[in-house]
Amino acid sequence: MSESAASTPRKSRGGIFGRIALFIRQVIDELRKVVWPTRSEMSTYFVVVVVFILAIMLFTGVLDFVFNRAVTWIFV
Repeated sequence: MSESAASTPRKSRGGIFGRIALFIRQVIDELRKVVWPTRSEMSTYFVVVVVFILAIMLFTGVLDFVFNRAVTWIFV
């Protein structure tokens, strides 16, 4: 259990609206704990993801071409 959930009282706080407010406060508390990446880290992650996607696209394209040629050679 997270620290913020352990420190909040378990009793109901005014019905549904109280529970919604409690939930929103807990979400905000958790977002404050997040370590957000810097701009340079984000650009590095972006480049890594794009290169990985291009590599997978190339690999899939080559496999598609090879299987297409093999099926064409077998059945035609």
